Amino acid sequence: VWFPETEKIPVMRGQWFIDGTWQPLEEEESNLIEQEHLNRFKGQQLQESFDMEVSKPVDGKEAIHSLKLSRNHVDWHSVDEVYLYSDATTSKIARTVTQKLGFSKASSSGTRLHRGYVEEATLEDKPPQTSHIVFVVHGIGQKMDQGRIIKNTAMMRDTARKVEEKYFSNLATHVEFLPVEWRSKLTLDGDTVDSITPDKVRGLRDMLNSSAMDIMYYTSPLYRDELVKGLQQELNRLYTLFCSRNPEFEEKGGKVSIVSHSLGCVITYDIMTGWNPVRLYEQLLQKEEEELEDRWMSYEEQRLLEELYITKQRLREIEERLHGLKASTISKPPVLKFKVENFFCMGSPLAVFLALRGIRPGNSGSQDHILPRTICNRLLNIFHPTDPVAYRLEPLILKHYSNISPVQIHWYNTANPLPYEHMKPSFLNPTKEPTSATDSESVSTVPSPTTSPVMVRRHYGESITNIGKASILGAASIGKGLGGMLFSRFGRSSTTTPQTLETGKDGAEGDDKKATTVGTPPLPHSSSGFLEPIVELEHRIDFELREGLVESRYWSAVTSHTAYWSSLDIALFLLTFMYKHDQEDTDKSNLDTI
Repeated sequence: VWFPETEKIPVMRGQWFIDGTWQPLEEEESNLIEQEHLNRFKGQQLQESFDMEVSKPVDGKEAIHSLKLSRNHVDWHSVDEVYLYSDATTSKIARTVTQKLGFSKASSSGTRLHRGYVEEATLEDKPPQTSHIVFVVHGIGQKMDQGRIIKNTAMMRDTARKVEEKYFSNLATHVEFLPVEWRSKLTLDGDTVDSITPDKVRGLRDMLNSSAMDIMYYTSPLYRDELVKGLQQELNRLYTLFCSRNPEFEEKGGKVSIVSHSLGCVITYDIMTGWNPVRLYEQLLQKEEEELEDRWMSYEEQRLLEELYITKQRLREIEERLHGLKASTISKPPVLKFKVENFFCMGSPLAVFLALRGIRPGNSGSQDHILPRTICNRLLNIFHPTDPVAYRLEPLILKHYSNISPVQIHWYNTANPLPYEHMKPSFLNPTKEPTSATDSESVSTVPSPTTSPVMVRRHYGESITNIGKASILGAASIGKGLGGMLFSRFGRSSTTTPQTLETGKDGAEGDDKKATTVGTPPLPHSSSGFLEPIVELEHRIDFELREGLVESRYWSAVTSHTAYWSSLDIALFLLTFMYKHDQEDTDKSNLDTI
């Protein structure tokens, strides 16, 4: 277990233990008893081996040696028969009374001590080999609650241990979770922000300064690099420290994954990809140059512009030569000292940051569009459906995936769950909700609910089902009047994606009828509700936790962003991907044996 540097916890070796409970004595008393025991009995052999689990009081046997402590005294009746007695007045009186009644001193008030623990150590008493380490990176709010990432990682580690014992006990390897606390070492603006904070509602303001202010720091060109370097240096420091304590980790091909939460996902992503705001500035300059070429200019403007281009070209050549000289003399170390096997994002706003940086969907289903496989083998985005900070990544790769539901994460106690790579994409069917009178009229062109079903909203992960008339009438009534306006304003909308839905059967005719919104053509899909897209992702990236049956969405919106750490469902999900190759190798060896 790893602890923060500020919290130093001593590790001691127990020598003398109390019979029954097997609790160790206090260090000071234990050291005095051990020293006296060695001085008096060193070199003597035990008369017979005895079972430590059974306490055998000595009756009628005189003490052969005694030791006086501050509040107690110890009597040795033999080498392996040692008793501790309290010297408090009440204990002395009770001991005198019981001895007069015929009871022995040891059996009446003595506590037997054992030298050494109840179980003997063996060469096999060691944890399994660590084949995979997971760095757990926190997001905002660490300044407000220092050490929180240590506790959160401990919760994640404990839940992972339970999952390992239940599902992966046949594997000889081990996954270790290590917290990465990068915020407390940063200086940033010092106390400048605190000094300009008004005193009214100070508690709320301090909470915002200690949490949401981290986002402003990261978007600031002055402090962004300090945050990036702080996390980068801490990741490399922990990896180097772990390898120094486990020298066989790299030799045996140990793997490294990263679990990041909230803003930590964005910072980790920028470290792995080397993204820098300077790139946006260069793109902006290039765009301005292109716009200048398109507009009319006078002869003098053209001449000055040509000189500017020549000067910039010369500057680039000099910079390239300078970088070449530096590269030949000093080899630039990698940003991270390890290759990232899996990058798990939890409650991540990364998709928003990428969208604001100009990332747009492409026509290839490769993860390389946002994170090259050469940098990270697998990117996985985990979120709770009501987490207000989390966003999807798949629609940034292929646009039509905005109408495909995220993969539902299996519950911890699901029997024989379908492997994630075998799960087919299911079709999301959000209605185009009217935002104006024109939109309302276009939606109202859908056949009347008295003759055929109408479009209804679906939640993430629900399959497309046939809907009866009673629910249809209820859904149709929502789309009219003030209620429809409120529903359209606050409901989930999708105005840019193709929308196709499968409706239920009419009670009289019994024929399947489909209604398609006006606009883009429908996506190909089967009657079962599963898509048959032309272009698919190489592998799924967005994974969604299942909502509880009695879960309040409004309350979940408040608590879901911090509820990932103790989830057994997430622990099983993480270990499923990290143990994937080990599990496949084990299954293959079992088949070969058969």
